[in-house]
Amino acid sequence: MTLPRRRLLYAAGLPLLAATGCTDAAAPPREENAPPRDPAPARSRVAAAPARLPRDIPGLGPRTRARVPVRARQALVVTGVSRRSSDSTAVLYERGPHGWRAGPAWPAHNALRGWTRHHTVGDLRTPAGVYGLTDAGGLDPDPGTKLPYDHGPAFTATGRGYEGEPLAGSFDYVVAINYNRKPGTTPLDWTRPLGDDRGGGIWVHVDHDGPTSGCVSIAKPHMRTLLRTLDPRKHPVVVMGPEAWLAR
Repeated sequence: MTLPRRRLLYAAGLPLLAATGCTDAAAPPREENAPPRDPAPARSRVAAAPARLPRDIPGLGPRTRARVPVRARQALVVTGVSRRSSDSTAVLYERGPHGWRAGPAWPAHNALRGWTRHHTVGDLRTPAGVYGLTDAGGLDPDPGTKLPYDHGPAFTATGRGYEGEPLAGSFDYVVAINYNRKPGTTPLDWTRPLGDDRGGGIWVHVDHDGPTSGCVSIAKPHMRTLLRTLDPRKHPVVVMGPEAWLAR
């Protein structure tokens, strides 16, 4: 979502359920003088094999996978319903020694007019692609993220969205998407390496129950989880676009 031009100083700011049940029954009496029964063979204990995880993130085709940096071990995958839809789903994946593990699926919104591969100012489309996630901020205090976090009143959101919904609270938590911005700065920094006409200020932020102008939005508890999970040492990225585009 494109914000008014301003510059601020940067303030650095899933369970294993086991259900066991047993039924005790009295042993039948043994016939007198009957030979003793052989003891039951001991059961060998074999360590459980590690869960099989996908080597590649499901839903991503070869062209999209090739754009994910090799060093990235966290990927927020935002899958749009279609090129013109503002409804999407976000899943945070983390790569370990056995492959990519998926977190829960979170309902999300993207821009009013869907997605584009060439975002420009005012087109009301979210830029599809793979972008780094390096900087965060918000109106609310740092919830415990490892990312640099800029906290202050400049993240106050006002007005109403495209469906008449209030925007208040939308910027309580934000993660800057490194589209046309300078990484390592506050999400409010206005530097636009591709030029002002290519837009900017594209964030993951708190959902306001409606389409955005270009950002991705998820519910506030999910934003809090995202912020607490993202780790700059794992070089997190967002992989986003309509389902058919991601599958290329």
